[in-house]
Amino acid sequence: MHELGVIAEVVKTVEDIVREQGLTEVEALVLQIGELSSIIPRYVEDCYPAVVDGTLLEKTRLEIEILPANGRCRCCGKVFHIKSAGGLCPDCHIEDWELLGGREFLIKEILAC
Repeated sequence: MHELGVIAEVVKTVEDIVREQGLTEVEALVLQIGELSSIIPRYVEDCYPAVVDGTLLEKTRLEIEILPANGRCRCCGKVFHIKSAGGLCPDCHIEDWELLGGREFLIKEILAC
């Protein structure tokens, strides 16, 4: 479970930003995780309380937004959801597409009180 190390780095980064901005309390941390990223949202949620324990983010709520795995067919140009289409273009049924999104892992927002 590499999510523990990833979230530990996210917490360090957010703590640095909180200090730089002179914030005293953070209400929520919003992360965006792509469906095709190597990060499993449930594992992030599970390890988050342990990682923030004793940090500036100890009372911070974690919010996760899942970014869809979308692709564009190189044959017909159709934009589609890769996972629900089974990797095949729903129009021409060809498995030749470019990935438009879904591998991201981003800190979207730090919501201060």
